[in-house]
Amino acid sequence: MNRKLNIAIVGLGFGAEFIPIYQRHPHAHLYAVCQRSKDKLDQIGKAFGVEKKYASFEDLLRDPAVDAVHINSPIHLHASQSIAALRAGKHVACTVPACTTLEEAREIVKASRESGKKYMMMETVVWSREYLYVRELRDSGRLGRIQFVRGSHLQNMAGWPGYWEGLPPMHYATHCVSPCLGIVNGEAESVSCLGSGRISEARIAKYGSPFAFETAQFKVRNQDVAGEVTRYLFDTARQYQESFDCYGSQTSFEWQLVEHDDPVLHVGGEKVEKVKIPDYAHLLPEGIRDFTTKCVYDMAENAHLSFIQGSGHGGSHPHLAHEFVMSIVENRPSFPDVHQSVNWTMVGILAHESAMRGGEKMHLPNFRTV
Repeated sequence: MNRKLNIAIVGLGFGAEFIPIYQRHPHAHLYAVCQRSKDKLDQIGKAFGVEKKYASFEDLLRDPAVDAVHINSPIHLHASQSIAALRAGKHVACTVPACTTLEEAREIVKASRESGKKYMMMETVVWSREYLYVRELRDSGRLGRIQFVRGSHLQNMAGWPGYWEGLPPMHYATHCVSPCLGIVNGEAESVSCLGSGRISEARIAKYGSPFAFETAQFKVRNQDVAGEVTRYLFDTARQYQESFDCYGSQTSFEWQLVEHDDPVLHVGGEKVEKVKIPDYAHLLPEGIRDFTTKCVYDMAENAHLSFIQGSGHGGSHPHLAHEFVMSIVENRPSFPDVHQSVNWTMVGILAHESAMRGGEKMHLPNFRTV
């Protein structure tokens, strides 16, 4: 492609974090923003100098100048908006999770395949500096053979927008599932999960999910590797943690237990080293490198709650935008690609179903062959 991609951002809460990144990317043009609230739409448009504004998602999709959409809507809209955009001939980036049902997952894959357009779930953890560090250990051979992976996402979401209240823990599991599967470049073939504890009756009523915690084990397809992930959202005393551990035959990486401490390497099974995780801005075009270490607004009080509570998402935002743009420019699969995106999402969805069935083993379809 010889011109800049026209990007439209849908949803201007968390989505606004990405506006200046696309504006400064050498291969992108932040063409339009979309938000149902006219006041919010006008406010963001004025703050960032975006002239093209849509209050209707359907009107946005009818604009032939839009090459790609980056969707940051509420969870229940992710799949339907992604499918509609793909069918309208737009490339799609979508915040997590990709979908909420198996049928939606299949439809996303089908729409991407039939349209020939890219789909990328914008999973922050697999572009965080911590993940990039472990990827470097893997690619250098320092880990040796990866033997086991483990992830956790422990977050008190009381006070978040209403649709979050009572959400089953594993319905929002991509932050702990994705790094475990990403680091082995794999997809899950089966999962089983147990629930533990009990949330308040008022929260249970919303989704019918009683569990405070859910913990799942999964098997990686075509590999002799398994992993486990743990999630909680409500009614538990624990500092925020979004982490993963990777155990290798030569070196293992373990996330710190307390935020702002340092992770450790276990070398040869005996030596323990605390490590300072470097930044990976050098992997990015110069114009967007500084977004790995600051809120895109330049004013912390305007940052979205997820950015603050997630400690800036590990500097991942410019890496995500860059990967999405370059997958289109270079006409190659993104990381994650559409198949990984729906597989990593469905691990959590089926894990919750397993928990509700007392730990029954659930099998995931191979979305590359459906």
